[in-house]
Amino acid sequence: MAPLTADGSRLVWVKSTHSGDKTQCVEVAALPDGGRAVRDSKDPDGAALFFSDAEWRAFVAGVRDGEFDH
Repeated sequence: MAPLTADGSRLVWVKSTHSGDKTQCVEVAALPDGGRAVRDSKDPDGAALFFSDAEWRAFVAGVRDGEFDH
């Protein structure tokens, strides 16, 4: 069962369409406040990381700008 958010709604987890049926993926769920939750698809009942909207936007901007490329 999907975990509840603070307002009682269920999180809807999604992963990249490039992942196919694989289970070694990162899944992301939108939070009611605009933030995001991130978890490992291999362990859906395990811990999730929660990010505010500002933190998530900064991360996405960093990815787009190549900030994490090596």
